[in-house]
Amino acid sequence: MKDMERTVLDKFCRGINDYSFSIDYWDGSSENYGQDDPGFKIIFKDKISGIKILKDPSLALGEAYMNGIIDFKGNLQQIVETAYKINIPFFEKKRLNGLSKLFDSGNKSTSLKKQRKDIEHHYDLGNDFYELWLDETMSYSCAYFCSPEDSLYEAQLQKIDYILKKLQLHQGESILDIGCGWGWLIIRAAQQYGVKALGITLSEEQYMKTKQRIAELGLAAQVDVKLMDYRSLAESHGGKFDKVVSIGMVEHVGEANLSKYMETVDKLLVPGGLSVLHCITGQIEGPCNKWICKYIFPGGYIPSIRELIYLLPENDFHLLDVESLRLHYAKTLDHWAENFEKNIDYIKEKYSERFVKMWRLYLNSCAASFRASDLDIHQIVFSKGLNSNLPMTRKYLYL
Repeated sequence: MKDMERTVLDKFCRGINDYSFSIDYWDGSSENYGQDDPGFKIIFKDKISGIKILKDPSLALGEAYMNGIIDFKGNLQQIVETAYKINIPFFEKKRLNGLSKLFDSGNKSTSLKKQRKDIEHHYDLGNDFYELWLDETMSYSCAYFCSPEDSLYEAQLQKIDYILKKLQLHQGESILDIGCGWGWLIIRAAQQYGVKALGITLSEEQYMKTKQRIAELGLAAQVDVKLMDYRSLAESHGGKFDKVVSIGMVEHVGEANLSKYMETVDKLLVPGGLSVLHCITGQIEGPCNKWICKYIFPGGYIPSIRELIYLLPENDFHLLDVESLRLHYAKTLDHWAENFEKNIDYIKEKYSERFVKMWRLYLNSCAASFRASDLDIHQIVFSKGLNSNLPMTRKYLYL
């Protein structure tokens, strides 16, 4: 007699007609689903509690893969994309809101102490780890592909140059990068535009690497980096900046601190100054799924465009431009996942096979999410107050 989990899963899969796949069940049986030859295979080495899946599918299935309870044959991105496309009801964000609140007992604190701990969890794994699969600039954010043939390095430089063009920098100006990563934007801003640049980060690994780069390039008179939170900078910094940029950082501040972030930019930006906010967004605002929050980005929160735009007039910020780079991020993640796989043996030896599975799932599921879910990434450009001295067209972006 088939157990309940086996029966429910089999019945659900038989209702899927547009995609073909197979499942090896924990009882030794195998089934093909769909009309054509299977595109991939899911292998259950043991069953997973239906209660766990109902409570939180991302956590239940993610941990099962990490722990060797689930495996697969085929393309992992294709599997995740298929999961999105077949519209499993409890995967849908709108329908999950009520259920997630019922089970949500997570700490929503966004204190400086917690934020430092969250950043350390992810970004301080070691510069040697990130050097394995990032490009030479060590840019850990969405690249910009002018052509599908662009290398990751070319696309990351193009992203940095594209953002600097949007900021419309002029020689002698000052720029602040909030969450500067490994520092290549502030370095390139100084090299290309002759500006003074400051970057801030909460990651000690990023801080040390950026300091090293600045010294090696002889840019200490123009470029600096501080191990500091954006809120602390606003309280201690006596001056203001002509331009402020933030790339992939605001996702870490938490829902409660989004308005605080905008208020900080207001304090640090000169009247008429420009800011670029580059961040992951969702159609509907909300925390990252529980698997991501537990294993990858503790405290992660994905704002929506409506949420971010709403906050602009509260600080007399005037919206100038919004651009989606969704498919650029999917392609960026393809490169990262490919580079990661090239270094599997080293990573497994240094960390563990479970760590390898965790990061493989993270990189590939994110790539699939940018292709098949409501996950997006936007660059938002705004000015502090009115600025009537800006170009009337976007031609300057493509020169």
